[in-house]
Amino acid sequence: MQCYENLVHYLSCGILLAGLVHLVHHKKVQASYGRHMAPSSARTVPARLAWFLQEMPALLIPVLFLQFSHQSSHTGKHLILKTFCLHYFQRTFVYSLLTRGQPFPVGVMVAAGFFCFLNGFLQSHYLLHCAQFDDKWSTGYRYKIGLLLFYIGMAINIHSDCILRSLRKPKEIVYKIPTGGLFEYVSGANYLGEIVEWFGYAVATWSLPTLSFAVFSLLFIGPRAYYHHRFYKKKFKEYPKCRKALIPVIF
Repeated sequence: MQCYENLVHYLSCGILLAGLVHLVHHKKVQASYGRHMAPSSARTVPARLAWFLQEMPALLIPVLFLQFSHQSSHTGKHLILKTFCLHYFQRTFVYSLLTRGQPFPVGVMVAAGFFCFLNGFLQSHYLLHCAQFDDKWSTGYRYKIGLLLFYIGMAINIHSDCILRSLRKPKEIVYKIPTGGLFEYVSGANYLGEIVEWFGYAVATWSLPTLSFAVFSLLFIGPRAYYHHRFYKKKFKEYPKCRKALIPVIF
């Protein structure tokens, strides 16, 4: 399959622009799901089903690309894309089935699913059909450091999600102060882990499509960590004052 360079460029820039628009649009009010969901008459979907459906495209599209890829060289490309798939496999078949969150508005689920579809296509097409890496790329320090950062971030993300789930009993929707792991230092430990994941992914490939997704993640869930932090401080008078929103000691 040929590389559609213009499409890759436009999609990458579009993802960056979407992140900036989201940041500006939700500067004062966060996207309406989870603890920030305002009372409305909008139709909702159970959280488990919503997470499953919206994350699935980002797993399915790369799997299809890998299935029909006939390239035998540059196994590093395949490993990077399979690493991308690993995150979404966990989100689709583990996180979604274990989550105990509130129902999702249908509109939010559809928008998230559409983004996952476009991003899944972009990352797959770029890595398998456009990326030009020499034979030394997959043995270089940048590739190894990037993968290391990805797996560290994924471990933080999964561990933090487990802590959050443990705060609730089945069918219980309450908010408590999370403790343990990086929650001792930041309110958005799960978000910090995911941001580290995608910046590690971008470091490993050193390309516009992967960087655009990493920056989008920062712009999308970074502010959410801040609003979670503000929520905790407002709801719990005993909330640790030394704890930051997203970056230990700094912010």
